[in-house]
Amino acid sequence: MGVDAVTPDPSSLAGLGAVDARTRLSGGALSVADYARALLERVDAVEPQVQAWVHLDRPHFLAQAQAADEAHAAGVADGPLFGLPVGVKDIIDTADLPTEDGTVLHAGRTPREDAAVVRRLRAAGGLVMGKTVTTELATYAPGPTRNPHHAAHTPGGSSSGSAAAVAAGMVPLAIGTQTNGSVIRPASFCGVYGFKPSTGLIPRTGILTQSPPLDAVGVFGRTLDDVALLAEVLAGHDPQDPSTRPRGAPPLTRMAATDAVLPPTLAWVPTPFWGQVAPDAQAAFGELVELLAGRIAPFELPASAADAIVWHKTVMEADLAGSFEVEYERGRDQLSASLRGQIERGQAVTAVAYRQALARVPVLLESLATLFDHVDAIVTPATLGTAPEGLAATGDPLMCTLWTFLGMPCLSLPLLHGENGLPIGVQLVGQRGDDARLLRTARWLVRTVHEATQ
Repeated sequence: MGVDAVTPDPSSLAGLGAVDARTRLSGGALSVADYARALLERVDAVEPQVQAWVHLDRPHFLAQAQAADEAHAAGVADGPLFGLPVGVKDIIDTADLPTEDGTVLHAGRTPREDAAVVRRLRAAGGLVMGKTVTTELATYAPGPTRNPHHAAHTPGGSSSGSAAAVAAGMVPLAIGTQTNGSVIRPASFCGVYGFKPSTGLIPRTGILTQSPPLDAVGVFGRTLDDVALLAEVLAGHDPQDPSTRPRGAPPLTRMAATDAVLPPTLAWVPTPFWGQVAPDAQAAFGELVELLAGRIAPFELPASAADAIVWHKTVMEADLAGSFEVEYERGRDQLSASLRGQIERGQAVTAVAYRQALARVPVLLESLATLFDHVDAIVTPATLGTAPEGLAATGDPLMCTLWTFLGMPCLSLPLLHGENGLPIGVQLVGQRGDDARLLRTARWLVRTVHEATQ
């Protein structure tokens, strides 16, 4: 059966994108408390079916909203996220709400401090609406969340609750993480914008560690401007996260709203796994490439790109064995068979194999560097097709793995649909470190597709 949750009435408060809501809130046309109450009404209507939230303390959320209104009335600077509720994946520490990491082994865990990204969103005027469902320790065993488009289908993972809550209109923005495909895949399946920036753009301090070379923070929203706004607020150096470095703030918001002086040039990369893409998704991408004729050309990845799946698995599973050593030793019977298998395979990875796998990253990046001298971004599927039916798994992250392994910025753009009407994301991939350029290219692509289909 379907869930009437995915397209809230655009004239309703629940149907507002974050940027539009922020304009009304800052200008005084809408109070934060009224907006919060409207979102809670939406939660009441659709959460019983979608099940995106694991912790949602209504009195605490409304108290935050009231405090924001009072500060605004007193003339306190409101910040770029003023009054905007944000869903926070339940592996990201919050000092005022539990962070249980999707496992009974961490039940009741309440951190003493906010994660760096939570501190930044609060400092920018944002409100933590609640904690969104994650899969078990952000791996593959699913939580209770259902796809808002159709309750019998997976929402993806591991940032399942974050993507579903935004898609269902319960919250305008949400934060997730990605170590393989955990932002891009659920964004594609749920039909929202998902942005996984370059590794090191957003700090991971205070977030459950899976694999330091691979872990990245990502964001969800209903528009490109929305994800750019949240990512820009969260970005920046944190001395506690060595993947970040001191540098000027990237102009993500400005570039997402800026038209390119010249139409971008794109590379169509079906990847070595095109044969596994569902026929209706292949047909949809064929139409997209035809629509973009003159601005897009096929590009064949180096043969070693297919091996990146194995190298990524080597690194990720070895790191999982180290990151979850305590959970495995003390509570392996409470872990899923899937996670136990990953940990046990990771325990068998040698130091030589691990270092050899990581050494392939700069080599592969170098092989792609000349491509970005000629194109602005890569176009490729975000997933193998629409969200699979069934809730026992979260779908295959295969189409995300290479780009995550290389730390490249990725966007899932909700531009296509399958034969069953469910969404298919177009994945746009940029050069590592050039996130702002990627957002500007995405603006052109989204507008081009929308104008052609009106």
